[in-house]
Amino acid sequence: MIVVTGATGNVGRALVRMLTDAGVPVTAVARHITDADMPPGVRATAADLAEPAGLRVAFDGAEALFLLVAGDDPHGILEVAKTAGVRKVVLLSSQGAGTRPKAYRHPLLFEAAVRESGLDWTVLRSGGMDTNALAWAESIRTRREAAAPFGDIGLPFIDPADVAAVAAAVLREDAHAGATYTLTGPAPTTPRERATAIAAALGEPVRFTEQTREEAHTLMARFMPLPVVEGTLAILGEPTEEEQRVSPDAERVLGRAAGTFAVWAERNAAAFR
Repeated sequence: MIVVTGATGNVGRALVRMLTDAGVPVTAVARHITDADMPPGVRATAADLAEPAGLRVAFDGAEALFLLVAGDDPHGILEVAKTAGVRKVVLLSSQGAGTRPKAYRHPLLFEAAVRESGLDWTVLRSGGMDTNALAWAESIRTRREAAAPFGDIGLPFIDPADVAAVAAAVLREDAHAGATYTLTGPAPTTPRERATAIAAALGEPVRFTEQTREEAHTLMARFMPLPVVEGTLAILGEPTEEEQRVSPDAERVLGRAAGTFAVWAERNAAAFR
């Protein structure tokens, strides 16, 4: 049995499907979830990572855990997991934990707890994800416009389905214990290029509008903690060489290149129609 936390999210939902398709028993965990939200045969359990004691039922009988950075007590989560018999944990962290440690202290706290847990562990440090473009869904649907800061600065965003595929492989294989993988897409793309790719998928023009840093900060601060806003804008506007570099880790694990943003846009065109 594998427990997938964040099972209704972009990575978690894809991971549950991949494991289920491979015949692996799965318990899907999210704060708001029912069996109807998941594929047939998946055990859905509503629980909150911010309340580790409530995870006991979800972890019962599991051998491996896919863990999100959520809540403030990673040690408590991992103790419950160990007591339930979990032997392996795969943590979905952020590339910023390595490149911007001051801004990404929360993921680093989880990484340290995982490494000290006594479990077999693997850390997946994901770069920015293609699904960030879904923030444009309403503006593209209603007025065919996409707005973002730093329109011509490229980063190698990754398809969440590829993050899920790496997680599925690591959860099922024994060769990844003690590894930290940085996951990126196959090439840097700029916000302007991503808007163009969505337009191509729609078969209609999409106007790109470049925001100022201040405009972007105001919008992001509505739903993100300020240190994360600052760290994110720093990556988007002044990326380090490492943050712009394509990592080979996803391809090494999967045996194939990660998918392009254009392919993601074609697959998700309905969100922007």
